Amino acid sequence: MPAELASHHAATQKRANDSAQLVLRGIGLNAALAAAKFAGGIFGHTYALIADGAESLLDILSSSVVWAGFRVAAKPPDADHPFGHGKAEPLAALAVALFVFLMAGWIAVHAVHEIVTPHHGPAWWTLVLLAGVIFSKAWFSRRIGAAGEKVGSTALGVEALHHWSDAMTSAAAFVGISIALWGGQGWETADDWAALAACVIIAFNGARMFGKALRDVMDTAVPESFEKEVRAIAVVVAGVGAIDKVRVRQSGLSNLVDIHVCVEAGLTVREGHAIGHAVKDALLASPLRVSDVTVHVEPMP
Repeated sequence: MPAELASHHAATQKRANDSAQLVLRGIGLNAALAAAKFAGGIFGHTYALIADGAESLLDILSSSVVWAGFRVAAKPPDADHPFGHGKAEPLAALAVALFVFLMAGWIAVHAVHEIVTPHHGPAWWTLVLLAGVIFSKAWFSRRIGAAGEKVGSTALGVEALHHWSDAMTSAAAFVGISIALWGGQGWETADDWAALAACVIIAFNGARMFGKALRDVMDTAVPESFEKEVRAIAVVVAGVGAIDKVRVRQSGLSNLVDIHVCVEAGLTVREGHAIGHAVKDALLASPLRVSDVTVHVEPMP
């Protein structure tokens, strides 16, 4: 592998490894919250918390898929994958979105079962537990979302939505338990109805996650502003007269650029090649997280 590609892959690999570490912290958080939720649900007589705990266990599984996706995405290009393994990252995000849909269905079925089954009302102290869950999930969602925007990661963006969905689920449980405690006898199922309502939130976020991941897998065009930045960097390279065409696709945590540059028609092949190589070097050295560039040299009209 050329040294220039190796250095840019090293930057992509670092972003993937740092993202994987952040996902691992999320797994640890979910494990701790799952234990607390199950304990609160069992001893506090609230199915909303038990459902929330089950969701945290599924979060661990789905986050493990994201972690594995980052580990694969960090691998260098090889003979079978000359552009690297970046697509493993949005594929992992797609898998998480499917997990979320399954989770929404599972919680809905069990919430309906609890609604039709007589049971004790929830304990007041479960509200304190839920308040802590909501705060920790909302805080971690913002943290992982900011990290995803910084490195351009679809999977981290999906993880952020997932953690935010968890916070909203817990908020719904908080409202349901509050109603059950305020209403007293006859209102014991309020938290179960809250768990059922939370399924709508989970499914909605699952749809957003799925769409976001699918766009990356399908090589949807990058924002126009990104293409303009590519053009601005390339057009100032010595010997470039104009930019004819630019195509960019995201591959996990990096971008692949296909660009057509116009040069003087009378230049030799060697001179045209040198200009094309200078354009490639400029883009690889830019802060746009570009890992590979294909340059087509066209004669000026």
